[in-house]
Amino acid sequence: MSGFNQNIRIGDRMIGPDYPTYIIAEIGGNFDGSLEKAKRLIDAAKEAGADCAKFQTFKAESIVSEGGFSKMQLHGVHGSWGRTVSEVFKDVELPLEWHRELAAHCRKVGIDFSTSPYNKEAVDLCADMQLPFIKIGSGEITWLEMLDYIARKGMPVMLATGDATMSEIDEAVRTIEKTGNKDLVLMQCITNYPSKLESANVNVLKTYQSAFGCLTGYSDHAPGPVVAIASVVLGGRVIEKHFTLDKTDKGPDHPHSMEPAEFKFMVDSIREVEKAMGSTRKEVQQEEGETVFVQRRCLYAKRDLKKGQVIAAEDLDVLRPALGIPPKFKDVVIGKAVNKDIPARDPLFWEDLL
Repeated sequence: MSGFNQNIRIGDRMIGPDYPTYIIAEIGGNFDGSLEKAKRLIDAAKEAGADCAKFQTFKAESIVSEGGFSKMQLHGVHGSWGRTVSEVFKDVELPLEWHRELAAHCRKVGIDFSTSPYNKEAVDLCADMQLPFIKIGSGEITWLEMLDYIARKGMPVMLATGDATMSEIDEAVRTIEKTGNKDLVLMQCITNYPSKLESANVNVLKTYQSAFGCLTGYSDHAPGPVVAIASVVLGGRVIEKHFTLDKTDKGPDHPHSMEPAEFKFMVDSIREVEKAMGSTRKEVQQEEGETVFVQRRCLYAKRDLKKGQVIAAEDLDVLRPALGIPPKFKDVVIGKAVNKDIPARDPLFWEDLL
């Protein structure tokens, strides 16, 4: 499986091995039902260095069944809300009529707009608005009909893989591949809120790269920037992180989201790491021009040498700086005569030898 593109156009930029990491501020439901707060979040995401402000589009009744949830004993984050799952999801619905206004605001401030669609009507809206990509949440990975429907829109697809086995991921990737869509970013994810650092398994990006031949990224729910930065080091080209104005705001996603200052620190750190990564070529850097002499050694006269004297091993020392004959030629120099007087602790040069 190696038919996926290694360079993908996302809006007006490219992502791939030779391009900057694409960083998504996942606003999700953190706008708390307010269009104006959604715009403030977009502004803050731009100021924090995000490339994209992303939301989620669903109707509560088309994504959750309260009858189903009522039969479960919830111990994770869903069980901590103190309200029914349906009520919480209803509160964070993003009205369809807001999408174009939010997209226009994103264009105004210079940041991409996207959303994760959770029904076919939302997918159609994404395609009609010509969004730069569609991100598919981890929970949809076994809904192959929906994966097929999304992929056939011909837009770049980002697929999160939380809670999924390799066989489930393989089935999902093959479903997308069969549509002819070659623009896939496969994203590692741990679907716990927050997730533990020791569960991050960033190394699985190497497995994805080898097994599926596609670009990779990380949809990160762990505290801090460490997982995101490590993902970039291992070749992840997209980073997604939940974003809020205030972690203490009420709402399901605020507590495990990054505030603007923390998000900016993550972005700045990633940009510094990108500079440090360099290329796969080993080259002497311009700034090493002096240290190549200062740090290395060469052959020196250990004692005064007279013109015509034949050099013995005990006449030589190996010292810094490297101004003369490299020490690897010591055996060549031994037995040669010098053509002038050479003071002790002076370097030897080829032109000094007969």
